[in-house]
Amino acid sequence: MSKNLPYIMPSPQPQVEEAFAAYQTTHQFYHEVRSRSEFQRYCEWYYATAEQNRQELKRMRGELNIFQWFRRR
Repeated sequence: MSKNLPYIMPSPQPQVEEAFAAYQTTHQFYHEVRSRSEFQRYCEWYYATAEQNRQELKRMRGELNIFQWFRRR
């Protein structure tokens, strides 16, 4: 039975191996591009949110704090 194995399962052809290698490289490349794009979007969102929070904090520090009246001793 083992001597018939090469007839049942032919060995991979070099052209198929090259095509698969090209596909795998392309797939990895697009995965890397997608990952970097998502990370770039996250960084932009993070910096925009941080700037917005800084502006809100600055505005809140300038407002009148009513609770200080109740905490006076």
